[in-house]
Amino acid sequence: MTGPLSPGAGRDASRRPLVVVLGASGYIGSAVLRELSRRRIRLRAVARGPFAAPAGGRAVTEVVRADLTEEGAVAAAVDGADAVIHLVAHMTGRGAWRSAASDPAAERVNVGLVRDVLAACAAPPGGGPGPVVLLASTNQAADGGGPQRSAYARHKAAAERLLLDATARGAVRGLALRLPTTVGSEAGVAPAMARRALAGETLTLWHDGSVRREFLDVADAARAFALALDHAADLDGRACAVGGHAVALGDLFRAIADSAARHTGGPPVPVLSVEPPAYAETGDFRDLDVDSSLFRDVTGWRPEVPLRRAVDDVVATASAPAPGGGADGLDQPGLLHQRLTREG
Repeated sequence: MTGPLSPGAGRDASRRPLVVVLGASGYIGSAVLRELSRRRIRLRAVARGPFAAPAGGRAVTEVVRADLTEEGAVAAAVDGADAVIHLVAHMTGRGAWRSAASDPAAERVNVGLVRDVLAACAAPPGGGPGPVVLLASTNQAADGGGPQRSAYARHKAAAERLLLDATARGAVRGLALRLPTTVGSEAGVAPAMARRALAGETLTLWHDGSVRREFLDVADAARAFALALDHAADLDGRACAVGGHAVALGDLFRAIADSAARHTGGPPVPVLSVEPPAYAETGDFRDLDVDSSLFRDVTGWRPEVPLRRAVDDVVATASAPAPGGGADGLDQPGLLHQRLTREG
């Protein structure tokens, strides 16, 4: 392994490396924290709202609440990091990535914060190498450019360019992981369809159901980030597709309907094709071909959670009562520290 967590990575082997996770309270961030908490490292988990660090584990974990759009917040959050995992994305509602097209704050968060991270992490001239910066991106960031991409995908593509340009200048050691649709949370199309199916509502497709997408369980996504850190030197300066389980959307929706029926004891709800809404984009009607061979060959990563189990987990989550607590919004000013020391 050739990453910032390896003993031979140019650091004192007696010092635990510091990994900063930005966006740690999100569903991917939470899974990444759980995965990394098993390692003998220091973890700094940064998010806008209140959340708890994973229980147990070998990592020494520091929880930081921060509004990263405030001046100086990013620099404070990444200070002293050996690696930064950037998982922050601007969404409204339940994972409404389409809001990036109309929300003026979206570009500031999706692109501007990456610029701030790179400025804060840049190695001084003549100094040692900067930290590893690992950016969560999307498969659509590589989707040929042009107007068929969503605003969110264009933001991610711009963030990738900033990261890879900084890597080429030697300011940081950067890589981007392009994720497929990640399931196992309340966000995205699969949970939305699960909630409909549990309520007895018809599941609707904007096409004949043959359009194919890749889906990945959040636990497999978390393993991908951990392995990317382990192999950071081999992936330096790359934007890598991770891949997942390829499935036609019609088959996915029918699997959700069947899983919901097992929960409710009733028949599966229908899956029907309908006219697309005005906000549908060209990319919604095309297969997305992804070559994930580079990442898999370098790291040995493969998805381990079967898609059916991931779907069942999504439906189970959707059927559970909503937990209490406030929103994880941008109305949490300042940088508050709550140190939780857990030795393993």
